[in-house]
Amino acid sequence: MTGKLSEKVLKGDTVATARVLRLIDDGLPEAREIMKKLYPHTGKAHIIGVTGAPGAGKSTLVTKLIGLYRRDNLKVGIIAVDPTSPFTGGAILGDRIRMQDHGTDPEVFIRSVATRGHLGGLSKSAWEMAKVLDAMGKDKIIVETVGVGQDEVEIIGLAHTSVVMLVPGLGDDIQAIKAGILEIADIFVVNKADRPETNRMVRDLEVLLEMAGLKEREWTPPIIKTIATRGKGIEEIREAIENHHEYLKRSGKLEEKIKAQREKELQNIIMEMLREKIFSRIDKEKMDKLIEDIASNHKDPYSIAEEILSSILN
Repeated sequence: MTGKLSEKVLKGDTVATARVLRLIDDGLPEAREIMKKLYPHTGKAHIIGVTGAPGAGKSTLVTKLIGLYRRDNLKVGIIAVDPTSPFTGGAILGDRIRMQDHGTDPEVFIRSVATRGHLGGLSKSAWEMAKVLDAMGKDKIIVETVGVGQDEVEIIGLAHTSVVMLVPGLGDDIQAIKAGILEIADIFVVNKADRPETNRMVRDLEVLLEMAGLKEREWTPPIIKTIATRGKGIEEIREAIENHHEYLKRSGKLEEKIKAQREKELQNIIMEMLREKIFSRIDKEKMDKLIEDIASNHKDPYSIAEEILSSILN
């Protein structure tokens, strides 16, 4: 089955791709075998990350970008990371609800995925899903993070180009900019630019870029004002994304990014396999006894963890 599914994905079959993404999201062993077959066909797509606080207009921006890319006959894949439902464990928002304007376009593949408690704004499976859409033949893959706060810096490890969206007047503008987001942005978007606080936010950003020395680098993150609901500034964002991609290729930075991504992928895969191996060796009865020892303070969790690792790795 895995062989046939991977072949269909490579041919752009949307039904097969949806099945593979479900296997990945559910963490089933068949997914690993499929990924082995698909991996040699990856590395062609331009991966764009879109992150920012809730209400910044990320989904609206992504929808507008899809329209521009489809106008140029580019194939687009979307991974929209949503909060996890406390009842079902699935994504709270559905892909057809978020971006229904493009839901019936055969050259646009949209997948909503839940974080399932994973921190950093991405889901654990988002990395592998992006690879599947890449192998499927998508030219542009847009990953929209969950938008839960100020710590969504994991996107920099997956995306080639990271777009950070900010909205003036939310009360914590500077804090949001300083909390690691300044370092991950390749492009800043100040959305809802018809608000009176817009120019002040742009000035604050320019000052912070200057203080951080980012204006002295080869690539200075542009600051683009938009009103996404009206389509204003979207062309400028698309142009900035392409300019950044060309800069990466021209400077050799793209190769460096891909190498760093491969290293991170390998680390993630090793850690996941190690976790599976460890917990497959511990039955429930033994685990319950260990938890009781910790709860009663007869043993500490550090010593128990060392004992478990030592017995398995040796």
